Amino acid sequence: MDRRKFLKALAVAGAAVTIKSKGGMDILAQTVKGSGNAKPVDLVAVMGGDPVTMFRRAITEMGGMSKFIKKGWKVTVKPNIGWDKTPELAGNTNPQLVGEIVRQCFAAGASEVTVFDHTCDDWMKCYKNSGIENAAKAAGAKVVPAHEESYYRSVSLPDGKALKDAKVHQAILDSDAWINVPVLKHHGGANLTIAMKNYMGIVWDRRIFHNSGLQQCIADICTLSKRPVLNVVDAYRTVKTNGPQGRSLSDVVDTKGLFISQDIIAVDTAAAKFFGQIREMPLDYVSCLANGQALGLGTMNLDKLNIKRIKL
Repeated sequence: MDRRKFLKALAVAGAAVTIKSKGGMDILAQTVKGSGNAKPVDLVAVMGGDPVTMFRRAITEMGGMSKFIKKGWKVTVKPNIGWDKTPELAGNTNPQLVGEIVRQCFAAGASEVTVFDHTCDDWMKCYKNSGIENAAKAAGAKVVPAHEESYYRSVSLPDGKALKDAKVHQAILDSDAWINVPVLKHHGGANLTIAMKNYMGIVWDRRIFHNSGLQQCIADICTLSKRPVLNVVDAYRTVKTNGPQGRSLSDVVDTKGLFISQDIIAVDTAAAKFFGQIREMPLDYVSCLANGQALGLGTMNLDKLNIKRIKL
């Protein structure tokens, strides 16, 4: 059997396949499932395009933005803007992706779109040098700060195991819907930072996460009653080492990927497997996934989902 027929046979069987990127690196792509039927797609993985093109294709496969954002809604888009880094260093979410998500929210009828993050570096420098402030504003969004405690309100987390309450930014609490837009990258403490860990940018006091068991607290904050209507994982450029900031371009790989799902455990599992093709990263190193699954936040069993893989 030649290579083309072999890969086709794997796809028909519903197996995961590995494809070769232009850069010569093996990176994971989930196979197409449910192709040709009316069953809703649970997760889309897109590879090979620019951030805007990949998102447009992914959201179309998911049913379009109007499926998730309704006319008149106030929407919050929460990227990772934690670091004073330029886009090519991949410490933050790609600004082109953020701008396109904002535009599509307005096209779906949103009355207002707000963008923010509780940054680690100086917030004004992070917002500016990441390119996200300009991209979001150009698309019509409000970009608001998150550096003062007065922006946060206390909420209870009755389903949390280690984290029972937190102060959450008002932009999340006052929205009709929010979209979680992390960047996939290595993290020195959590091993990986993806959609679940991106929640740490909506809370005021992050010290308790590190003091009370980081992986469990990451899962616990995701039990917040207001869940994102979409999780969009930016894997266009990926910090493979020295994360979460990355020290130089040598830490960054041009992976050109994007993952989207309402299931935060599934999308993070798929993204973590993708990262595992860059460098070794067993899923049990990212135990917030299993912790979140145990809390009923989603599934790590991707075989149970209707997944569509697209190579542009």
